[in-house]
Amino acid sequence: MTNIIKVAVSGASGRMGREVVKMVLEDPELKLVAAVDRHEEGKDAASLVGLPDCGVALTRELGETLIRTRPDVLVDFTIPQSAVVNTSVAIRCGVRPVIGTTGFTPEDIAELDKQCREQGIGGLIAPNFSIGAILMMRFAAQAAKHMPHVEIIEFHGDQKLDAPSGTAIKTAELIAENRRELRQGNPEEEESIEGSRGGYYNGFRIHSVRLPGVFAQQEVVFGGYGQTLKIRHDSFDRAGYMPGVNLAVKKVLETTGMVYGFEHFID
Repeated sequence: MTNIIKVAVSGASGRMGREVVKMVLEDPELKLVAAVDRHEEGKDAASLVGLPDCGVALTRELGETLIRTRPDVLVDFTIPQSAVVNTSVAIRCGVRPVIGTTGFTPEDIAELDKQCREQGIGGLIAPNFSIGAILMMRFAAQAAKHMPHVEIIEFHGDQKLDAPSGTAIKTAELIAENRRELRQGNPEEEESIEGSRGGYYNGFRIHSVRLPGVFAQQEVVFGGYGQTLKIRHDSFDRAGYMPGVNLAVKKVLETTGMVYGFEHFID
């Protein structure tokens, strides 16, 4: 019989956190043992998603909750300001972190990888858990070998705190691995409005659009002589990320060290 994986969810009352709670409760291979959030303290976690009470009440203090409930995995969808601390707390408690929050610096990831290895556990920081988004990034990295002129345009709602998105940054990093730095555009170009050409990364540009009514979209545009190639991914519902989160929760038990990017868990 498959061992049940005990899961804690941080940011449980948030929009992504609720989806994670629902996914865990509906998978017989997973068991929700803790739900942490600054809001809704004392409320049964299952009631957040319209399911019968499960006996797991929301708590505020992550460290104390992890020590008391002893989960195997912590899934965190909070905010950049708290995610690094939450990840470090989980590692110190011997709990494998699966982090969907963006905003980690390369230095943060290196330090968290060191902490994981000292504890002999694995972790995952993933800008995007969508299978379609991972394929978009892979296709873009492949295309960059043959069409080095590229720009990234990403769209999110106006409440997203970071720009560019973690997905756009990860896409840019993968493209840069397959493309020499090439400063694009006319060498004499000038911006009459500062920032109108977008953020500069490895010779190409990243544009972040923030508007109400938008969920999550990204387009990678390649240009060549007499042709363009556009690779686009659209997310319409947070539930679309859950198969990836589910897979990550199960695969992180097989890793050691902090993995950056869900693509490493996809065959």
